[in-house]
Amino acid sequence: MTFDRPGKQNTSAVLETALKTARSRKIPCIVLPATMGESALALSRMDCSGLHVVCVTHVTGFRTPGEPSTPPEACRALREAGFSVVTATHLLSGAERCLSGWFGGVYPVEIMAHTLRMLGQGVKVALEVACMAVDAGEAPWMTPILSLGGTGRGLDTAVVLRASHGASILDSCLDEILCKPRLG
Repeated sequence: MTFDRPGKQNTSAVLETALKTARSRKIPCIVLPATMGESALALSRMDCSGLHVVCVTHVTGFRTPGEPSTPPEACRALREAGFSVVTATHLLSGAERCLSGWFGGVYPVEIMAHTLRMLGQGVKVALEVACMAVDAGEAPWMTPILSLGGTGRGLDTAVVLRASHGASILDSCLDEILCKPRLG
């Protein structure tokens, strides 16, 4: 499925596609970003029985030093819904963003992130949050999972992938793009 444009207007279709695919293919784990928590909360209102759902938030300090980016009440609601919540350093920026800002230039992880964006911001996010979930012990290593991503707010991408740890991210395999927006 290809959406005409990126953005949160695609969230419902992405969630429905993810749940349908998880059930039909017996994929037990869904990973998704939870910037403000709205998409994850929408998923929590759907039938996720039998699925392990992992919500990956922005790192603390993403917008304001020392402050959580995802509202704490959203994280509480997600945990109460039975979802796991992971907050960790962004795998495809983190320390390299600091170095490129201080010293100028481009660093390998930033090149990887920009290359993934050629397929869409959501594809980059889906791989990143999946590997972060594996690093946190919340998603299985190198086992098919559904991972979701988006451009800005909401969701516009769903992929089936096998994620590795951040230290071996190049071992990860993007098996299938289920839906994404057209680019450009």
